[in-house]
Amino acid sequence: MNPKLPLALLGALTLANTGHAQMVSPASADPAAAQTGSYAVEPNHTRVQFAVSHMGFTDWYGDFTGVSGQLNLNAAAPARSSVDITIPTVSVVTTNAKLDGELRSAAWLDADQFPQIHFVSTKVVRQGKTQARIFGDLTLHGVTRPVVLKASFNGAGVNPMSKGTTVGFNATTLIKRSDFGVATYLPLIGDAVNIRISAAFERKGA
Repeated sequence: MNPKLPLALLGALTLANTGHAQMVSPASADPAAAQTGSYAVEPNHTRVQFAVSHMGFTDWYGDFTGVSGQLNLNAAAPARSSVDITIPTVSVVTTNAKLDGELRSAAWLDADQFPQIHFVSTKVVRQGKTQARIFGDLTLHGVTRPVVLKASFNGAGVNPMSKGTTVGFNATTLIKRSDFGVATYLPLIGDAVNIRISAAFERKGA
């Protein structure tokens, strides 16, 4: 047996273990790790997804990208926090290019007339260590309605790539598209729209 082989294997294992250690998540799941301050949406890792029933047979999914906005986070008193988010309507995308065009058209979201979807919080109610209800006004298709986001804290820390102080949250809500004047193909295509959000925010000036 080659006497150098065990040493080579040991070296390989050491490098593998070292590499694994470097892959540990930089985010802490402890809300105490979050820093008070003003944060901006990190759009490259923020996703807004929706799902709607397609004739009762399946759920059809889509996404919005290019999200912008800010979070004013009060880590010591989360109820004093606020969030203001803008989503470009034209960014809607599914796995079907023809459908994407239809969704942007006047028959659905009418991206030309209503280029932005806007959410601004009015109240934050903490529920447990990592959960909250975010009350706010959603403007979609030119109509503004109150909605409630069920939000959960994901983590906080320094992003090793951007070097930015970052916090992340997930949120869900359910709306009726007819409440916002989007009634095409009802009831064949579902009225209830499930919305799921995963949002990253980077602290300004950090």
